[in-house]
Amino acid sequence: MKILVTGGAGFIGSNLVHLLVSKGHQVLNIDKLTYAGNPRSLADLEGNPNHQLLQADICDPEAMRKAFADFRPDWVMHLAAESHVDRSIDGPGEFIQTNILGTYVLLQTALEYWRGLGDQRSEAGDQRPEVGGQRSEDITSFFRFLHVSTDEVYGSLGEQGLFTEKTPYDPHSPYSASKAASDHLARAWRDTYGLPMIVTNCSNNYGPFQFPEKLIPVVILKALRGERIPVYGKGENIRDWLYVEDHAEALLTAISKGKPGETYNIGGNNEMRNIDLVRLLCRLLDDALVKRPELRTKHLTSDLRPPTSESLITFVTDRPGHDLRYAIDATKIKNELGWEPKQDHESGFRKTVEWYLENEAWWQNILDGSYQLERIGLSEK
Repeated sequence: MKILVTGGAGFIGSNLVHLLVSKGHQVLNIDKLTYAGNPRSLADLEGNPNHQLLQADICDPEAMRKAFADFRPDWVMHLAAESHVDRSIDGPGEFIQTNILGTYVLLQTALEYWRGLGDQRSEAGDQRPEVGGQRSEDITSFFRFLHVSTDEVYGSLGEQGLFTEKTPYDPHSPYSASKAASDHLARAWRDTYGLPMIVTNCSNNYGPFQFPEKLIPVVILKALRGERIPVYGKGENIRDWLYVEDHAEALLTAISKGKPGETYNIGGNNEMRNIDLVRLLCRLLDDALVKRPELRTKHLTSDLRPPTSESLITFVTDRPGHDLRYAIDATKIKNELGWEPKQDHESGFRKTVEWYLENEAWWQNILDGSYQLERIGLSEK
C-alpha cells in the first residue's frame, strides 16, 4: 500500500513508519520537524526507496494538496499533533493551530482527493489493492483515513470503570480539548461527506524515540544523571501504559481491518500509579546499571550518585487540572480485529530502559540543545 503518514518523525509516528516500511509498504512521511520531530529517529531508513520524508506543515493547504497529488496515497494515517499537556498549559495557541486547524486542512485535502479517485484511477488504469483479503469492486472504497487520538479526551475516571468507545467526552486541558475537537471534526467528515474515516483513542504510550520531556524518559535520564526525579503531587495519578510498538501494530490493524465509521480504543491492559511506575523504572535502571557499571559515573551531574535511583524521587507541586485516572477498555479491537498488546506490566518498561541506555547519541543530541529536562507547564498566563 501507499501510505501517507503525518507526524512520522515524532515518537509514535517514527515507530509506526518503521513498522510500515518493514512490512513493505511505501510511506510518504509528512512532518513539520518541530522540537519533537526528530529525523535522527529515522536515520536507519535513509536511502530506503519505501520511505520519503517531506518537511511540511499540515496547516498549509497548498503543500497538502501537492503531497496528495504527487504521492497518490491508498491510506492516510494522521498522527501529527502537539501532544504534551504541560506545553499546552504554557502555549495553548499552537495546540489549537496544529491539532484543530491542521486536522481540518488535512480532512479537506483528503476529501477532495478521495472524491477524485474514481476518475483518476480509471484513467491511469491502476490496479485495486486488496484490503482484508478482499479486492474492492469500487475503486474508491479501499481508501482509508485513520485519525489517531488519545484517551485524554474522555476526561478523568474515578477508582472504578474504564473508558469505552461510547464514553462521553470531557477534556480538561488545552491539549485534550484540542484533540477532542479534532476527533469531532474527523467524525463529522465521515457523517457529512462520507469520507472513509476510522478513529482510534489510545492510552499513554512509552518506548523508543520518546522525546525526553515525558514522564518515563525523564525518570530514566534524571536517575542516570543522579538528579532529583520529580513526581507530581503524591504520585497517585493512574495511567494505562501502552508500549509504542504494540500501538503501531494496533494502528496498522485498525486501518487494514477496521470498518470505516468505527472508533477503536487501544490500551495496554497495564494500569499503574505514577509513583509505582517511577519506582519500577528506578529498579529496572539499577538492575541494568549493574551490567553497565561504566554508566554509573559517566552522566553524573553531581559528585556522587546515591546507592539507589529510588532515593532521588522528589514530590513536586501537581500539574494544574491533572486528571486522576485513565483506563482503556480495549475489548472491541480485540474481539473485532484480533489485536491485543504483547508487552506485559514489566517487559516493555525493561526494553525501554535498555533502549535509552543503548541509544545515548539519540537523546544526548536533544539534551545538548535548548531542552534540559526542566519542568514546564506552570505558567500563570
